[in-house]
Amino acid sequence: MHLLRIADLTKEEIDGLLERASALKERHKKGIPHNPLRGKTLGLIFEKSSTRTRVSFETAMYHLGGDAIFISGKDSQIGRGEPIKDTARVMSRYVDAIVIRTFGHEIIEEYARYSSVPVINGLTDTHHPCQVLADVMTVIEKKGRYDNLKYAWIGDGNNMANSWIEAASVLGFSLTLACPEGYRPPKEFLDKAGSSGSGIIVTESVEEAARDADVLNTDVWASMGQEEESEKRKKAFRGFQINKELLKLAKKDAMVLHCLPAHRGEEITEEVLEGPHSAVWDEAENRLHIQKAILEKLLVEGSK
Repeated sequence: MHLLRIADLTKEEIDGLLERASALKERHKKGIPHNPLRGKTLGLIFEKSSTRTRVSFETAMYHLGGDAIFISGKDSQIGRGEPIKDTARVMSRYVDAIVIRTFGHEIIEEYARYSSVPVINGLTDTHHPCQVLADVMTVIEKKGRYDNLKYAWIGDGNNMANSWIEAASVLGFSLTLACPEGYRPPKEFLDKAGSSGSGIIVTESVEEAARDADVLNTDVWASMGQEEESEKRKKAFRGFQINKELLKLAKKDAMVLHCLPAHRGEEITEEVLEGPHSAVWDEAENRLHIQKAILEKLLVEGSK
């Protein structure tokens, strides 16, 4: 089994991962050892830079008793043009699972096609499933549930937005995305989500998205690989910011999420990021615990 996108999972599987991640977090806080992956090795192949994804997966593997090996694109034959199918087949002989953080989603799909061990998406330009699973875990911690809530996405229709759309489709919650013209999520995701009967709305009005929202979520205006578009995007996204004025439209106990890194003063203000509505630091911590649940599922359950 691979985890390349949220839609690879059923609602029951997601619920199981969320429940297990919570149990593993509690176990960790109590200092209770848990080493089901002793003797296992995780390979991390990263063509995009990372802080949270790399550290959370490496630490997760160590906590579970295994080892992790980090490989950047420039430090391997990947950067010299070795075919993906060759790398995938060789790595499968060395490690027990592979986390890949790369650009085009077709790259990770090819890795998975030729890999004989589980492949996990650490981020592509199209999907970021592990992050959204950690986000939903954080919502449960703060709200006691993930259903019967209104979720608002403010900003770019990027990989995070795509994964949120798939999560809303699989889990059945309400999601309103406020995106500028020309930066909406791909039609294919919206059409597929719409066919599932999910309450997903796309608008250009941040006010419509934020009004009565339980959860407000955003990401940077220009993601990795879009640096040359930075100035153009700043103009297009002006007004698509989570700030105290927008928060006033949401519910009084609304929570704010951001996958980080944040560009304070652009997609979110310093005041909100550091304020009482922010769950950003818990969200970042939960990357560790959801990663542990994913690794356990793929390497322990998957081997049975």
